[in-house]
This record gives sequence, C-alpha cells and structure tokens, in this order.
Amino acid sequence: MMMKNDNTEGKTAVTLDTAARPEQLTLKKIIRLEQEELIELLWTTDRQIYKILISSINIHEARNSLFKYLNGLERCYFNIYSDNKLKNLHDLEKRHAKNCVRILKNIIRTENENLAGASALAFLWKLAHKRPRQMATVTKSFLCELLFLFLGINGKFAFYRDKLLPEPELDTGEKPGIVRSHFLDAYAEHIRDFVRRYTDGLDPAIVKKNRAMKKRILDYFKASEKDWHDYRWQLKHVISKRKTIEDLLELTPEEREGLEATEKHGVPVQITPYYLSLFNPKASSGIDRTVRAQVLPNRQYVESLIKAIASGKDLDFMGEHSTTPIDGITRRYVQVLILKAFDSCPQICVYCQRNWELKSLCRTRVNRSKLAKAIEWVEKNENIVDLLLTGGDPLTLDNSFLEWILKRLSKIKHLTRIRISTRIPVTMPCRITDKFVRMVSRYNDFGRRELCFVTHYESPLEMTPESLAAIKKLRAAGFNIYNQQVFTYYNSRKFETFALRKLLKRCGVDPYYCFNTKGKTETKAYRVPIARLLQEWTEESRLLPGLDRTDTPVFNVPTLGKSYLQSWQDHEIIMVMPDGRRVYRFYPWESMLSLTEPYLYTDVPIYHYLKRLLDDGENVNDYYSIWYYF
Repeated sequence: MMMKNDNTEGKTAVTLDTAARPEQLTLKKIIRLEQEELIELLWTTDRQIYKILISSINIHEARNSLFKYLNGLERCYFNIYSDNKLKNLHDLEKRHAKNCVRILKNIIRTENENLAGASALAFLWKLAHKRPRQMATVTKSFLCELLFLFLGINGKFAFYRDKLLPEPELDTGEKPGIVRSHFLDAYAEHIRDFVRRYTDGLDPAIVKKNRAMKKRILDYFKASEKDWHDYRWQLKHVISKRKTIEDLLELTPEEREGLEATEKHGVPVQITPYYLSLFNPKASSGIDRTVRAQVLPNRQYVESLIKAIASGKDLDFMGEHSTTPIDGITRRYVQVLILKAFDSCPQICVYCQRNWELKSLCRTRVNRSKLAKAIEWVEKNENIVDLLLTGGDPLTLDNSFLEWILKRLSKIKHLTRIRISTRIPVTMPCRITDKFVRMVSRYNDFGRRELCFVTHYESPLEMTPESLAAIKKLRAAGFNIYNQQVFTYYNSRKFETFALRKLLKRCGVDPYYCFNTKGKTETKAYRVPIARLLQEWTEESRLLPGLDRTDTPVFNVPTLGKSYLQSWQDHEIIMVMPDGRRVYRFYPWESMLSLTEPYLYTDVPIYHYLKRLLDDGENVNDYYSIWYYF
C-alpha cells in the first residue's frame, strides 16, 4: 500500500495504491498492524478525506470542507434518486452509514472540541501533514476509531460481508416456513457452541471440585461440616490475609502482587470461606477467572486507590454526598431512596461503587441512633414509596437487628416496597436460614407492601447447589428475587451474560439491570467499552426469549442516577481523544422535566479491550461490529 503526494496549483493532491482493501481485512489482522500500516490504511479507506486534510491550509478550512463532504454523503443516503454507488447499499447499510456520518460530524464540531478539551480533527490534520509530534504520539486506538468511522460513512461493513450463516434459500421447493426454521436452527446451534464454553456451579464436575476445595478449607481451619453451614462461623473466618489464601490455593504472579499491595497499603480484602471454595486450587485454570477477579485486587487498583486518597481526591464517584439529605440516606429519584444499614460486607468486591466508604468487618460498628433518625426522615416524607435497604450488605447483621429495622419500616404506610440489596445468596448462602426466612416473611404483605431481594450474580459458577437452595427457600416463602449484574471485562465475552441470564431464570432469579462498570480510575482493569454492552444487548441478549432478557443495560450517571443505554436520545459521542477514548455526553433522566446539566464521560478504548481479548485467546473477529455501537 503506497501513498504519493503531487503538487497541483499550490494544492497537495494524493494518489493511493488501490490494491489495499481495508474492508477485506479481519479485525484480528487490523489489531495486529503496526502504527505506520494503520496510518496508511486510514488514508486508503477514504481518499476524499485525505485530500481534504492535505489540501487544507489550516484546520478551519479542513473543517468546512469536511462538513461539506459529509453533508453531501448524508444527502445521498437520504435521497432515493441518488445515482451513484451508494444507492446500491442495503437499507441497513445505509442506516449504519448515516449513524457514522452523524458521529463523525459530531466529533469535528467546535462546540464538542471545547467540551472535551481536545480536537480529533486537529490531530488528524496534523497527522496528514506529518507533523512530528502527531506522528510520534498517535495511538493505534485513535487510528482504529477513525478507520472504522471512515469505512462506515462509505457503507463498508465487513460484519455483513462475513456472514455468520448463509441466507435461507427460498427456491428449494420447501415451504418458506420450513426454510426459515432451518436457518434459525443453524443459528441456535451457533449460540449453543458459545454457551457450552461457560460452565455453571451446578455442573457435577464443578460441584465435585468445589467439595474438594471446601474440605481443604475445613481442614485448614480445623472445622466441621456443621461449622461450614453456620453463617456466624463464616463471618468469623472471613479471609483477609494473603498468607491464608496462598496456604489454600495457588496464585498467579499478578494476584500475588495485588495482595501484597493491599497488605502494604492497608486496603481491605474480604472473602468468605464459602466463596473461596468456588476457586480452582491451581492458578493456571481460566474457568474461575470471573470469581477470582471479583475479590483479588490487582496492583494497579491498589496503587490508584492509594494515590487518589493521598491527593485528597473525592473517591465518591457517584456523588452520593450531594444526594444525601440526612446521614444514612441517598436519594436520586422522585419516589425511591437508599437506606444504608451497614458499611461492610462479608465479601468486598473490587469494582464496588462504594469502595470509598466500606470498612473491614472488624472495624465496623452498627449505629442504631443514626438509622433511627434516617427512618424517621422517611416516615415524614410521603413521597417515598420504594426503599432500598443496602450498605455494605445488610444481611451481615443478625436477625434481631434486621427485624428492628424491618419492623420500623413496615409501620410507614406510604412505603409500598422494601428491597433488600444483598450478595449473601452468592457469597454466604448458609445465612438464608429457615429462621431468617420466617422472620422476613412477616413483612412481605401481599397487596399492600412488597418485600423483595436484589442480588448480584456475576458468573454462572456462582449458582451452586448451596446458592440454589437459598434461592428456593426465599421463593417458596413468596419473595421475588432480582439480579443486578455488573458488566466487567471478566464476564463480557460473547454469550457469557446470555448464559448467566438463562441460568438465573431457571433458578428463580429475574435479571433486572446490567450495569456498565463505574468509570473509576482504580477499576480500569474491570471496565468495558459502552459499545460492548450495547453490542451484547443487541446481538446476544435480544436472541433470548423475552422472559429471560428482563434486564436493562444502564449507565449510572454520578449524582443523577441511571441512564438507559439502549435509548440513543439519552447519550451521544462528542469526541474521540488522541488516545482512542470516546467521550460521551449523557443526558439525565429528568432532561425533559428540567434544564439539568449533562454529564461528560470518557470511556475505555475499544482497541485496548479487543487487544486484551486477543491476548487472552479470544477470537476477536466475533466482535467486529463493536465499532458501530455508539
């Protein structure tokens, strides 16, 4: 692929070797290209844009010429009488192309450059003119974002070229319904091939492995089977020391580094003995990576957290301080609020949004007086009809204290729902005793007030016979159970969340929300591009029966609350940063009710996510369309 410059009347024209066909390259091939090859590929992809950039004497002129070019493309896509190659595109290809034109126009607008504090256009213009600084600092992430946008505005979508399955042939002599059914069968088999990759905790081989790990833990603590099923024993023996973990299982070098860093800096780590039994004893196994990553911080997490604390940075990413009318309560919505009953958990998840306030169990004390005042505040506000009891994990409290809280809440006539937010069915299912179920059942009043449970299953491995038994007890007593999944790198592979949803529904748990990982610096290793969550929702979740895909993909806007990601009116891309990160502007849920300020969010680069998948042995070609989710 060669590029030549020719001077014509003081302007710089460009001729490019037509042998290069960027749309014919696989995603795996593109990701593995060197920087110089990506630059050449970018200019080959849309020659007109290259001509505009190289012939413009300044960025202002380039901007005007680009808008003229993109407006012309847009008119062609909307004009049914267009007499050019674009009219031959399928309607779906035109639709995607229009979206790409809209995004490219967005990121060259001066308004968005001011908002983002960066200019993709300026960077492109200088790159075309081979300015040394841009040539030295340009990233593959940035080049790939623009490359796929350039392909998109020209209607070149390789995920349509590389069809997963052949289109049904309607002239075979069979009934159209039979032909269509054969096509759907082939696609269903394709899905099954993916789903088979994800083992769950009910699989006999996994059950056997977990029992062996359980025996190892019991022997280590010189404990009995009776101890194991006593949640107070589990709480007393919550594992927080690296040495204990290493005595029980093998760690990877990265895991060991992370745990050493937590000990050095005093960052709390807590794992219940039960949850540790879900780990494989050998570090080489990748099957349990999702469960391990939830509780074993990496060094980057710890060092970022400590650096932020030392700098005085406010770690309250969700801005809960600004939505706290009284100590112990967070209120972001009209009729709903959060009541924080306890500021620790038996098990601390690395990606937790409240890592800034969670304490280790040994340092936590219950403040009955504070809770009483918070409940009194709810009593006086009749606008609150739905209350989420959370923390920390409120089920860490004993039955008597929990009943004191529920008894007080149940006397508030305007409360029609009490939600208990807990990971206990996942991390310590023995806590769901018959006595506990009888106690909470007194406060589930059908027809007047619902008491329900909201939990966090992240991996199919977490649904074990013990966890299922806890769910069955709650369901048998008439409780609804909902799941809020956090979509992290470790559960984001193709059809992985699909498999989790199907399992949960079979076990009596309703998928409720699928959260984009919070954009905190310390959770960088867990974050997934918004585009991947949108891709999962459209290409995987949508293929489930309606009763299985009852969750909604959401982005939690700090201070303002959840924004539904599938609604394009609620967010837009305004910039691609030189390092390849997309900048989004989110419009809050009350945007049609009040003039609330939008929120700017800088995502993780798609390229880095795909490169990481590739390094982990994933077939990234399966993710090609990710670039076209905005």
